[in-house]
Amino acid sequence: MNEPFDFLIIGAGLVGCALARELAQYELRVGVVEQNEDVGDGVSKANSSILHTGFDAKPGTPEARLVAEGHRLWNEHARALGVPIARVGAVMLALDDEQLASLENYFENAHQNGVTDVERISREQVLQRVPLANSAVRGGLWIPRESITCTFTACAALAEHAVVNGAQFFLGARVTHIERTDALYRVTTTRGVHTTRWIANCAGLWGDDIARMMNSVAFTITPRKGEFLILDKAARTRVPHILLPVPTKISKGILVAPTLNGNVLLGPTADDVQDKSDTGVTAPGLARAYKGALQLAPALEQETIIATYAGLRPAASTGEYILQVDAKANQIVTAGIRSTGLSAAPAIAREITRQLENVGALAPRKKFVALRPPRAWATGQTRPCFDAARIQENPAFGKILCLCETVSEGEIQQALHAPLPATTLDAVKRRTWATAGRCQGFYCTAAILDCMSRELGRPLHALTKRGAGSEIIGLNEQPA
Repeated sequence: MNEPFDFLIIGAGLVGCALARELAQYELRVGVVEQNEDVGDGVSKANSSILHTGFDAKPGTPEARLVAEGHRLWNEHARALGVPIARVGAVMLALDDEQLASLENYFENAHQNGVTDVERISREQVLQRVPLANSAVRGGLWIPRESITCTFTACAALAEHAVVNGAQFFLGARVTHIERTDALYRVTTTRGVHTTRWIANCAGLWGDDIARMMNSVAFTITPRKGEFLILDKAARTRVPHILLPVPTKISKGILVAPTLNGNVLLGPTADDVQDKSDTGVTAPGLARAYKGALQLAPALEQETIIATYAGLRPAASTGEYILQVDAKANQIVTAGIRSTGLSAAPAIAREITRQLENVGALAPRKKFVALRPPRAWATGQTRPCFDAARIQENPAFGKILCLCETVSEGEIQQALHAPLPATTLDAVKRRTWATAGRCQGFYCTAAILDCMSRELGRPLHALTKRGAGSEIIGLNEQPA
């Protein structure tokens, strides 16, 4: 058996990857096990990509503090990680007298949380900022530092930066058993066994299951489904800011959000379900998401819907973030990290290392690589195919495989050979945005699969959309 890890993290979502990157700054052996074939392929992939300031979090809670710190940390480290951030601002819309009265509560809440640049704005000021807003709007709040990023890029960036600093990722490895033997944990997965001094539960929807295996703090996780619609890029110019409803007791509500990739998101809904794998969209759910978004901006009914999807958020029985470092049991537990997890992830990781420093010194890594390796393209940047010098340097940048998003073969090749390689079609999509355009992969999937087969050295029938069971081409479809 290999040398034990100092820390083994279960779950490679945003929080798990952020913790891996944070721990990789120290002289530690760090491992990450993830049941999916790519990082961020669970709860994280359905995040709305909004970096929250924490203006609406409950004052005094860990969530309020960690979201605020996470917002600051993302902005500090975005350039080193190659994570794009656009400070587009948000407008919370009050559509009736009751909501208008509630705005004052959120204004005061924001100031209690230190978000003191939130402003009350009149109906006229709302419509000036957002001409397509519902004409029935009574007033609003302007939250200037609410920002957008790319969840996929953020998760991959955290993971790759951890890898170049020595962390090891084991993907497609579902944890089946955990036992404590002397001073070590023995963690059995579907792809091998690992031993570790410390174990970190960052398992998202399965956090309660892993907690039971660890004999740690007891809680339950309820999957909360959120359904989204994606509008074509023609809508993006009409949505300069994030449009927020006045929140409900259950969720932040159905919003309208611009994206860095040029589309517009409508959603999400919030429905508690029982099945932790139930990410299918439903006609009633999509109808509610659409109706809720149109209440904020009725004119969006004129725009084209190009895709729909659903994700699950882990609602903990405690109702709040669960964050625990147990030095006696050598256990870390993070759970109940819902839609604000993107914003809070780096702060959660930083908080854990602060607590670890209190129970034992963490020696800084002597040869820490400060920058994530450069990429051919990042969300929001100009594609290499439009740069003659880059094409001359690498002709593959001039060969377009995905026409809708102008993704070149060179970009896909880089994703396939990154420090943490993309090995599924969905992983390629998350790193390059190929197949995410208007045709949704109708015209480009075959060419991308051909590139993947060649670069990964795998036959076409072995390639999958997101892992075993999602093979794209059956053996009986292979040419003779």
